[in-house]
Amino acid sequence: MQRPGPFSTLYGRVLAPLPGRAGGAASGGGGNGWGVPGSHVQLLGPAQFGTRGGAGNTNTSGRDAHSVCPAPSTMSKAEEAKKLAGRAAVENHVRNNQVLGIGSGSTIVHAVQRIAERVKQENLNLVCIPTSFQARQLILQYGLTLSDLDRHPEIDLAIDGADEVDADLNLIKGGGKDSKNLGDQWHKGIPIEVIPMAYVPVSRAVTRKFGGTIELRMAINKAGPVVTDNGNFILDWKFDRVHKWSEVNTAIKMIPGVVDTGLFINMAERVYFGMQDGSVNMREKPFC
Repeated sequence: MQRPGPFSTLYGRVLAPLPGRAGGAASGGGGNGWGVPGSHVQLLGPAQFGTRGGAGNTNTSGRDAHSVCPAPSTMSKAEEAKKLAGRAAVENHVRNNQVLGIGSGSTIVHAVQRIAERVKQENLNLVCIPTSFQARQLILQYGLTLSDLDRHPEIDLAIDGADEVDADLNLIKGGGKDSKNLGDQWHKGIPIEVIPMAYVPVSRAVTRKFGGTIELRMAINKAGPVVTDNGNFILDWKFDRVHKWSEVNTAIKMIPGVVDTGLFINMAERVYFGMQDGSVNMREKPFC
């Protein structure tokens, strides 16, 4: 029998610096700059996470997915999947004396709730750095220690959100969808954060070189475009074919006016999937 598909995904990253990220934040799609060394935990769709040192602490074998925790029985199935994936990542990767980067989105709420519970239960010493206004409010709401990159320039573990993961654990930031190729299930495009005066030339440059279509993301509760926490615009690039994502990501970032993209390339090493049946599955990045 075929297993129900995932609602939520968490991906883990080991080593490598954390570049800035754009798109999808509940605070307005803001770009989240993590230009610092550390681990990255990502919440995919409804949920994704990842880490650096903590990733090796869970029992995994190759790319095989397997259940890692039981499911509570409250909330909607989608919301429960978010909660399960977020809590599983926090259980597996948050440790005492860490500096945590806290991202944005619906699943991050469950992760922050569990972080706060563990701080109280285990007397953990944790410092939290937000990527957005929403993240800052969550940190304060749950009584966690708020800091910034001036005081803590190195992050041990970053938790953020994404929308789709492919077979190589490349992700679109900005849904928890498990796909062979990016774009198989996520059809809202790849977010590209740009400075306002550059959105037209950037749009033309991307479509001219890589095809597809680009739309300026418009706000819902106000007239005009979405404005990020950093005062920039978001373009949603709906690509029409599979690309070599590492090359494409680098090329787009080199276009004048681009702040960053919503692609996470070669960052994830472990993915947690919150399933409809209430379990949480885990898959690791294939290594050549």
